Amino acid sequence: MAINRRNFLAATGAGAAMAALGVRTSSAQAAYPNRPITLVVPWGAGGGTDATARSIAALMEKELKQPVAVVNRTGGSGVVGHSAIATADPDGYTIGMVTVEIAMMHHQGLTQLSPADYTPLALLMSDPPAIHVKADGPYKDLKTLADAIKAAPPGKIKASGTGQGGIWHIGLIGWLQAMGLKFDHVAWVPSNGSAPAMQDLAAGGLDLVCCSAPEGRALAEAGKTKTIVLMSASRNPVFPNVPTLKEAMGIDYTAGAWRGLAAPKNLPANVTAALLKAIDESFKSKEFNEFAESRGFGKLYYPGAEFAKFMDSESKRMGEVIKALQRA
Repeated sequence: MAINRRNFLAATGAGAAMAALGVRTSSAQAAYPNRPITLVVPWGAGGGTDATARSIAALMEKELKQPVAVVNRTGGSGVVGHSAIATADPDGYTIGMVTVEIAMMHHQGLTQLSPADYTPLALLMSDPPAIHVKADGPYKDLKTLADAIKAAPPGKIKASGTGQGGIWHIGLIGWLQAMGLKFDHVAWVPSNGSAPAMQDLAAGGLDLVCCSAPEGRALAEAGKTKTIVLMSASRNPVFPNVPTLKEAMGIDYTAGAWRGLAAPKNLPANVTAALLKAIDESFKSKEFNEFAESRGFGKLYYPGAEFAKFMDSESKRMGEVIKALQRA
């Protein structure tokens, strides 16, 4: 009996210890986050996606009580950074900014990645393309530039703003085709984002850059470049003197680039909920509103499942656009 009693006590003691350990493990899982978080940006430092990421990261730090470090992973027309987000451990410690390119790249044969490879967190921004030229260059307005493009042999005039086939490239192609030109009449020089492209424009290495108006604002205010048109339905109040494409040339063509936050697929529900709460509070904050308004960024908020639906719709839409371009 004594032996049986000792065995019983040992067994119940071990069971109690395991139960206690299970409680501690469960508590540790619930206590997300308990270490720094990395926010991956697939585009270069200084661009609109990078600026948005750094603004939201600083605000999320306050909500999550942990550092949120922005890391730029450029290359492959956005493939490198988007892949780094999708293939990270689904533990909430690596998240990232996904951009409209994730709805495009799989249609272009650049990667197998698609919106289905992520846990959508929230859409934050959507901006139309703009055309930027060198401030002291030969193009005084959109008509001057359009006339020069039409008169030049294919490939002579060079443009940039993102990777080959990226949203800013497609924005430019739409304008060229609306003028009756072939999609490759202007040579596209791939870049790791708008910031390096704008620097190249200011230095005289490009004839024009197609990217959002906010992304060209710093160099425009410095007197090195100027924004001559927006491919949007209406003017941006932050850039009141920049006409729309319809106003400038009578061409009714619009386009847009979006950016939002996502995590690897199969993110635990408690982690997703914590991130969504932090993003929601950050997006609604006075600081983020002031950031977006001061830059002229177009805010557009779709959390969680709404963002998932939006990305699926964008993937179908961009697939049709890209197929049409490939047939052209």
